[in-house]
Amino acid sequence: MRSQKEKMLAGDLYIAADAQLDADSKRARKLNRLFNATTEDGLDVRDKILRELIGEVGKNVYIEPPFHADYGLNTSIGDNFYANFDAIFVDDCPVKIGDNVMFGPRVSIYTAGHPIDATVRNEQLEYSQPITIGNNVWIGGNAVINPGVTIGDNVVIGSGSIITHSIPDNVVAVGNPCHVLREINEEDKAYWENKKKQYFEN
Repeated sequence: MRSQKEKMLAGDLYIAADAQLDADSKRARKLNRLFNATTEDGLDVRDKILRELIGEVGKNVYIEPPFHADYGLNTSIGDNFYANFDAIFVDDCPVKIGDNVMFGPRVSIYTAGHPIDATVRNEQLEYSQPITIGNNVWIGGNAVINPGVTIGDNVVIGSGSIITHSIPDNVVAVGNPCHVLREINEEDKAYWENKKKQYFEN
């Protein structure tokens, strides 16, 4: 018979009150506490703890405390990642974050879900579904990413959005539930290239 951890990672119903999962959770809580106790003068220590907490960490990764990861081991983060204050990763299932991704304050990633039926839910059964975030993504503050969501490449998610369905590449998406507002186009590129030019001229 499969372990509760194997069921959890596979997206099947499982019970979190399990010795192996308790040990993984305790490990993460300890590392979360140590990470959040670091100061602005201890960035090397902070980075070392983060790389112990998170399963895979790329180059130039910065997460502003406070930060919480349920397990940490089930998350991979690419290069050039930034998360502002109060990021939460409920990574019961794999969380994959690509390169050049930025989070505003209080962005939450929730892979875990609970049965709608109360009888089943009250038996402590739950499930999780993986979350994938592509490359070159900016997610505004207080956004919530729900189980099973994939966010494509080159996407901007508006602040306060509740992402319940997958978002395609090259769009601005906003709202509750989060929906595509428009495509990102050449006019956007021209506008921001001009703003960058003005920046260097002034």
